[in-house]
Formats: sequence, structure tokens, C-alpha cells
Amino acid sequence: MKKPLASDPRTGIDLHVHSTASDGTLTPFEILAMAVQLGLKAIAITDHDTLSGSVAAIASGIPSPLKFLTGIEISAAAPVGYRVNSSVHILGYGIDPCHSALNSLLNVLKTARENRNPQIIERLNALGMDLNMDELARIVGDATAGRPHIAQLMINRGLADSINDAFDRFLGTNKPAYVEKFRVPMADAIGAINNAGGIAVLAHPYLNGLTDPATFETFLLTLQSMGLKGIEAIYPGHPEAATAEYCRLAHKHNLLITGGTDFHGDVTPGIQMGVGDGSFHVPYSLYETLAAHLEG
Repeated sequence: MKKPLASDPRTGIDLHVHSTASDGTLTPFEILAMAVQLGLKAIAITDHDTLSGSVAAIASGIPSPLKFLTGIEISAAAPVGYRVNSSVHILGYGIDPCHSALNSLLNVLKTARENRNPQIIERLNALGMDLNMDELARIVGDATAGRPHIAQLMINRGLADSINDAFDRFLGTNKPAYVEKFRVPMADAIGAINNAGGIAVLAHPYLNGLTDPATFETFLLTLQSMGLKGIEAIYPGHPEAATAEYCRLAHKHNLLITGGTDFHGDVTPGIQMGVGDGSFHVPYSLYETLAAHLEG
């Protein structure tokens, strides 16, 4: 693959990347190496409910051609009055990874996730699958265990053909082994990110299922009143019309625009970091604007 020049306007970024610290299949070091190989100019590691991926990336050393932002993706509850598809995901950028209040909140989420996993295993056992937490621990390693790890265990044992198969038949919302997850109150999630010096951004808004334009705009304004500063308008799963609408609303309400692939490595084989299915692109100028707000 030809590496683009730094001045090339086609040079892209990816501000939504997951590592082995949550449910990705590449380590933070491998992500940095891949980003350089692909010629990306800036990335953010945004693991679910943990900053350890960002911390590990910084500890390994950020390659000089690459700009890097600490990041996170927090699962939050929708504000009262809004019906969404599962959780609302809030991205946080430029966070102080040592901020005590944020880390206290993340510890609550970690404990809730750890309490949820045995319940899922128990439901799978009740369905006739002989699985246990010791097997899951060997797959997870130092990461925070979640449903994708349970899906991988099922694949290893010949109980599912793929991650998607495991979710479609057993682990997805309202499926036989699904256990409702704990969600942080929206104001707490946004406030924790802002108080840690970061910028809170609504992740992949189209996936929330609020397709009525007026309802979504009201929803967005509700989140903005809680301290939301941006919207991930550019995302592989967004129809072009939705992307255009999100950008319009961002300009109308003075919100930052961000974008990323939601790269998970082998978990999402059709999505490559930075380019999605090959046609996806997030311009470097969005990183520059985001970085300027963090510095200002």
C-alpha cells in the first residue's frame, strides 16, 4: 500500500478504534504500527469503559508521524423520555487518564461488567452449553471481559460459527442468553469526560434508532445541555443522508464533528482502520479542530 504524503488532503484519520484492552483483537502497540503502515495521520484508541488501551499506547511510545488522542467509549443510559436501541455510546477525547473521579466511574462499570459475565455463562449453561468462567479468563487475559469474548469462547468450543452468529442466536439484545447491562446516567458519563479535561462526543448516532429528524435534534440538544461537545457524524454505518444531516446539525448547534471506523480487528473483518470497507475517509482537518478545542 502506498503511504500518502503528510500534506496529501486524502490522508485520513480514525478517531474510533478498539484494542485488546476492551473487545478488539489488536494490542495498542499493534494498532499504532498499523496506523503508521496505513499512512494515517491521527488516531484515538477508544476502548469500552476503560482507558488502559490509551495508557498502554502512550507507554509504548507514539510514532513520530502519528498524532494520538487518549480516548474512551462509555455506555450511557438515554435521558428520560427517549427510546433508543440499547445504550447510548459517548466517546471521550483528550482525557487525563489519571483523573480520579473518571476512574472511579470506570471501576463501577468494570464491576458491573464482571458481575454480568457469570450470569451470561449461567444462561448458556442452561441452554446446554458446558462453559465456565475459567475458560473465559484464559481468552480475556488482561482485558475487560465482555460479550465478544464469550462469543469467542463459543466459537472455540464449536458452539457458534462467528461472533455475529453468537450474537444473532444467543448474546444479542433479547436473545436467550442476553443479560441487561448497567448503564451510566447520561449526565454522569458526559460530566466525567468533561471534568477529566476531555471532550464528550455522541458516537454513531444513527445506531441509536432515533430516525425522526425532530426527535433526534431534540435528543441532541438534551445531550448538549448536559455538556456534549460533538457528534460522530462520519461513520461507516451511516447512510449518506444521515451523515449530511448530522453535519448540518453540528454546524447549526456549534458542535464538533468527528469520525471513525469503530475498528475492532478480526471482530469486524470487513472494517479496516481508517478506510472502513475501502471507501471511508475522515479528513485530518477534523482532528486539527478537535485538538485546537482541547488546547484552548
